[in-house]
Amino acid sequence: MRQLAWLLAGVLWLTSCGPREPVVKIGFAGPLTGDQAAHGLDLLRGAQLALEEAQRQGPILPGHRVELVAMDDQRSPTQAVSVAKKFVADPDVMAVIGHLNSSCTMPASAVYHTARLLELSPVSSNPQISRQGFETFYRICATDDVQGPAAAQFLMDQLQARRIFLIDDMTTYGRGLANEFARAVQEHRGQLLGHEGIPQGEKDFAPLLTKIKSLAPEAIYFAGMYPEGALLIKQRYELQVPAIFMGGDGLFEEALVQLATPQAAEGVYLTTLGGDIAGVPAAQGFVRAYEAKYGAVGAYSAYAYEAMNIVLWAIKTAGQKDRAAVLAAMKHLKEYSGILGVHTFNEQGDTRNRIIGIFTVRNGRFTFVTQVVK
Repeated sequence: MRQLAWLLAGVLWLTSCGPREPVVKIGFAGPLTGDQAAHGLDLLRGAQLALEEAQRQGPILPGHRVELVAMDDQRSPTQAVSVAKKFVADPDVMAVIGHLNSSCTMPASAVYHTARLLELSPVSSNPQISRQGFETFYRICATDDVQGPAAAQFLMDQLQARRIFLIDDMTTYGRGLANEFARAVQEHRGQLLGHEGIPQGEKDFAPLLTKIKSLAPEAIYFAGMYPEGALLIKQRYELQVPAIFMGGDGLFEEALVQLATPQAAEGVYLTTLGGDIAGVPAAQGFVRAYEAKYGAVGAYSAYAYEAMNIVLWAIKTAGQKDRAAVLAAMKHLKEYSGILGVHTFNEQGDTRNRIIGIFTVRNGRFTFVTQVVK
């Protein structure tokens, strides 16, 4: 909690310097407390760094100061809607960066749409969000109908695992990713031995893993977040289930290795919603700046950094403090060159920059394996 307090104090500091001018606010929404706070803080730090850098280069909107306003959605869909309503009710908020979880973004996106308020999600990956047809919604990550098939293909073609047991966390994100993965396994003539859902917050997976062990799978795929993923990995190791373990981008958090223990996590595979940021030449300035300020780059830091810079571009292009103008500016964005690649958005608000990275855990660290471009 002390770490979060210092970070939020930094956000507030950005708003308190200099003369009191008319304010433009950019909202940020994500889980800043609870078991997914590490992911939320990764996002918030990336957004804050981008705003600080932009402010050093001069006024973003002449005659106005720009504030980053962070709110905790607690990874709860109900709380996400409450946060969205607070942003909508504040006439100074011109755009929102968020949310993390697709289960939060889905209902919150309807609130932003009704208010004609731009929402740019860094990492909510369920494809159904953009299929709602809300022209206020954009995202900069690849979607799960790309991520799921990429994981299935890697497991079956590269790791020669065709007998697979599937687990998801029953959220919008987890169930959606699992369904995309299952569809790809069946198309590639793999064998799904079973598909089970687990609730977020569950701690004891021994009965489920014992059942899975009896089926002798060659791989277990988990579509969910790192707190439950870490426990599955640890308990799988303790029960000596020999199957390969692979998951989606929700596992891409350094805390996963420590929670699972390095021994149990060794050899685990996962996908990410982009390539290896450490290997992207255009991202090296970001990496250096982030590491100097916060330490190791977080799993989602670069995505929020990219999202903030795109939002700032839209505000500058609009040239006025007006939600409609900011939203209109986004519709004209083409071939935006950022640290994650070149972004052009389709009619549903999805980026055409569709890259999936594949990592494994080696010696207690995430190691890049390869990437898939769709």
